[in-house]
Amino acid sequence: MVSAVLHSPLETRLAPTALSAADATKNVAAYPDTTGATGQKSIKTPAKASAPPYDWRGLWLAVLPPVLGLALMIGVWALVSISTASSIPSPSETFKQAVIIFSDPFYRKGPNDQGVGWNILMSLQRVAVGFGLAAAVGIPAGFMIGRFEFLSRMFNPLIGLLRPVSPLAWLPIGLLVFKGANPAAIWTIFICSIWPMIINTAVGVQRVPQDYMNVARVLNLSEWKIVTKILFPSVLPYMLTGVRLAVGTAWLVIVAAEMLTGGVGIGFWVWDEWNNLNVKNIIIAIFVIGIVGLMLEYALIKIATAFTFEEVKS
Repeated sequence: MVSAVLHSPLETRLAPTALSAADATKNVAAYPDTTGATGQKSIKTPAKASAPPYDWRGLWLAVLPPVLGLALMIGVWALVSISTASSIPSPSETFKQAVIIFSDPFYRKGPNDQGVGWNILMSLQRVAVGFGLAAAVGIPAGFMIGRFEFLSRMFNPLIGLLRPVSPLAWLPIGLLVFKGANPAAIWTIFICSIWPMIINTAVGVQRVPQDYMNVARVLNLSEWKIVTKILFPSVLPYMLTGVRLAVGTAWLVIVAAEMLTGGVGIGFWVWDEWNNLNVKNIIIAIFVIGIVGLMLEYALIKIATAFTFEEVKS
């Protein structure tokens, strides 16, 4: 016998609601809240992070002081020009001359009349050769002097004696030995820029913690592994500082050396313009020397920061 059960419309409307409530109860029982709370689960919506306000004060402090410094320099320069009855050219006259010079920086009108671009490139070439030779000799020498106490005691008096010697004092020795102006200038750069690299590298080696060396001794590491795995990473900040100081020294030396040796170069250009009593070009050369030195310094800072070490970045 089949029995039919009839449901009223009211029961039909209430049934899904009752079923949903029962299913919800089952679901809550099947997946209890991990926090231990019973009943309704709270859904937390993460608060939208607001963007930090732009640091206008930092921008102001970064831009305003350099601008005021340049304005002060130009103001003093203009006052000096007025007080000397234009013996020193004014900033505006020098700027007009700079526009003319840099409109064609790579002209050639003979061996002693070339554009400022050729003079800068020739000086940079001499600096690169002299500085490269100094790095090739000075950095390994600094490692050895810092690594072995006997060598440190042996070379410290020599370094202390030769390091304060003026670059111009080394130039006649270079002319005598190499019989040429160009190699003599490179020799002067080499001998003057080698000392910062030797001293900083040796100091860095001597400041490596003794515990590192004790571990290397216990592990019976070879001298090559000690240098590459322990000394080099520890000494790198000191070594890069020495390289930066050496580049600055080399750029200072090349100007003085080229004034005496002649030929093509930014130092010779300054001396040649002095002989022509062209003070505007001398002032322009001063700015060029400063800007190129600043660019070299900035490039070495970027290289130093690329090789990690937080103290180098600071």
